[in-house]
Amino acid sequence: MMLAQSNFPTPLFDAAHLARYTGGDAALKAELLDLMCAQARRCLALMAEAADQDSWLTATHTLKGAARGVGAFALGEACEAVETLGQADWPDGTVVVERAFLDTQACFAES
Repeated sequence: MMLAQSNFPTPLFDAAHLARYTGGDAALKAELLDLMCAQARRCLALMAEAADQDSWLTATHTLKGAARGVGAFALGEACEAVETLGQADWPDGTVVVERAFLDTQACFAES
């Protein structure tokens, strides 16, 4: 089973969503995006090391929330799509989420 990034039509990053919470404060925006990226790296590592369904679900669900909180809705959708995968599909799911994160991170850098 392989999900493609193109399965997630939602924009990578909704800067207006984040601006509503930061009041347009550029330093706060940068801090929140840095924190989200650090959380994504932690969750991806946990996904790669997951030994049971609870570990997998915690990592994907945590990243889904962090992504949606800053307006990274496509990354959130990728996490939601892989949350309930069976263990045999976790490697493919991790790749999908990692690709979505890398694309999103590049979008953050351009915003």
